[in-house]
Amino acid sequence: MATDTLKSKPGAQGGAPGGLRRLLLDNGALTALIVLVIAMSALSGDFLTADNLLNIGVQAAVVAILAFGVTFVIVSAGIDLSVGSVAALSATVLAWSATSAGVPVVLAVLLAIATGIACGLVNGILVSYGKLPSFIATLAMLSVARGLSLVISQGSPIAFPDSVSHLGDTLGGWLPVPVLVMIGMGLITAFILGRTYIGRSMYAIGGNEEAARLSGLRVKKQKLAIYALSGLFAAAAGIVLASRLASAQPQAAQGYELDAIAAVVIGGASLAGGTGKASGTLIGALILAVLRNGLNLLSVSAFWQQVVIGVVIALAVLLDTLRRKAGATPVTGASGGGNRKKQAATYLLAAVVAAAIVGAMSFLHNGSSTAKNEKVGLSLSTLNNPFFVQIQAGAKEEAKKQGVDLTVTDAQNDASQQANQLQNFTSGSLGAIIVNPVDSDAAGPAVRSANQADIPVIAVDRGVNKAETDALVASDNVAGGRQGAKALAEKLGGEGTIVILQGQAGTSASRERGAGFAEGLKDYPGIKVVAKQPADFDRTKGLDVMTNLLQAHPDIDGVFAENDEMALGAIKALGSKAGTSVQVVGFDGTPDGLKAVEAGTLYASVAQQPKELGRIAVTNALRAADGKKLDETVKVPVKVVTKENVADFGG
Repeated sequence: MATDTLKSKPGAQGGAPGGLRRLLLDNGALTALIVLVIAMSALSGDFLTADNLLNIGVQAAVVAILAFGVTFVIVSAGIDLSVGSVAALSATVLAWSATSAGVPVVLAVLLAIATGIACGLVNGILVSYGKLPSFIATLAMLSVARGLSLVISQGSPIAFPDSVSHLGDTLGGWLPVPVLVMIGMGLITAFILGRTYIGRSMYAIGGNEEAARLSGLRVKKQKLAIYALSGLFAAAAGIVLASRLASAQPQAAQGYELDAIAAVVIGGASLAGGTGKASGTLIGALILAVLRNGLNLLSVSAFWQQVVIGVVIALAVLLDTLRRKAGATPVTGASGGGNRKKQAATYLLAAVVAAAIVGAMSFLHNGSSTAKNEKVGLSLSTLNNPFFVQIQAGAKEEAKKQGVDLTVTDAQNDASQQANQLQNFTSGSLGAIIVNPVDSDAAGPAVRSANQADIPVIAVDRGVNKAETDALVASDNVAGGRQGAKALAEKLGGEGTIVILQGQAGTSASRERGAGFAEGLKDYPGIKVVAKQPADFDRTKGLDVMTNLLQAHPDIDGVFAENDEMALGAIKALGSKAGTSVQVVGFDGTPDGLKAVEAGTLYASVAQQPKELGRIAVTNALRAADGKKLDETVKVPVKVVTKENVADFGG
């Protein structure tokens, strides 16, 4: 069996202390996982519960499945940056085929798997026959697959077939199916690496590609198979992810390729190739899941979480480096039964030690938790946008006023990451949960779990579909879009040409604001939309996209941006035209947007009073936690703010 088992140099073993040191160093990733579990158990009484441990397994599943596929590539001294996008594309193909195209579900699943394999084969062809570095080839596929996913879905999530969505459910009401799929794919990975010709070829190619070729291996064909396997595993991960979210999200799994690579490296594989194993990859994925879960439970700032995760990844890899320098040299090739028995005994010993210490830690938290109704969780779709930062500010102000422990998480516009955060909230001793969904459909399964746990849920800014929420605190995005259209059209006198800067494809806010604006323009036939382009709610992208649009449409009269950030980017691109020959209307009423309105460069902003949204959401969450009856919908007024009334607008 080809493994990355390490053998010590003579004299390095020593006595009992040296033996313990050797045990720890030779199993660096496992040691890191045990330390993390013990630390999280000591710091949070909510960590060591059956529900939370199952949550960790579910949250690790998608990254682990992706990482198993990436293991094949890294062992052979390659890299695959496309797996996240391939996962999203495969899920989108399945959902579109089974719904819009009317293809039988079984055939749709096969098409999704074939899509993943095809993407992997293209990567393999570019690397083997096109002589492209694997980094460049898979980076290109990352963009192509993501683009195709958006094209097929038209930027909107597609409901997943119910028969396939059961992959995101549980067996017997407690055992998550994604965990079973993860274990199954892990066993397949271990079998391929340890018991097959292609597995041995991976180690040979990764150890010395030229030597492998000279020894008779058909390296090019082997690489085709290796990248095809990576694509197959990516397709499986995409199907599992979409099943959890009950919808195929065209923007799903962004950045997951980096998590997958990190899991493989943390697990002991070398980016130089030649080493790596399935068990190490699984441990690496569990380390990342334990970190994110524990940091959520500990109410660590969403911004600091990224810092902590990066530091721990670096430390885990550093431990592996120290292990190698301490007298251990990697060995690849056939591994005897004694070695496998020794490894199994190591894992068993680690499990026993961890269980004993963690069990002792659980006694520290008996009765020590904050009262349940004094803890509230807030999951925001993103904190990379002033509008949602203002929601957070309003929520924190109200929580402080009420003496409430408020935990805020940042989903970074990733529906699957938000599902994980909501599951973590459900596992914790929270009195209520507030969610600002990345996508209304994708948040449904996680909110249903909170419903089953009898935790009240308040939706803010966007609703949740196919789940119960105690209240929706929101402005009307569609109505706001209509108001924006009316304001811009009347400023232009009912005639002129305009361009539209759209938000992030697939988000409900972008769809609703765009739909409202289009509806409002129907009353003004003299206004012509000459271009629509997404700028992802981002100021820099708004600047770049507007600059490009001006090359094709230099004589436009107006711009509608689906948020203030893109509007501010457009103003920068327009220069002196902004507010004079070209009128710009934004959305959200952010502080920077209102300053631009006051200055006259931004004609108007459809203001939603985000701080008020956050404040009211916390107030309703506390009332729900106390068992009080709430209105199903709590509307916060939307108003068009112009230079004439900006001084009277309180935000």
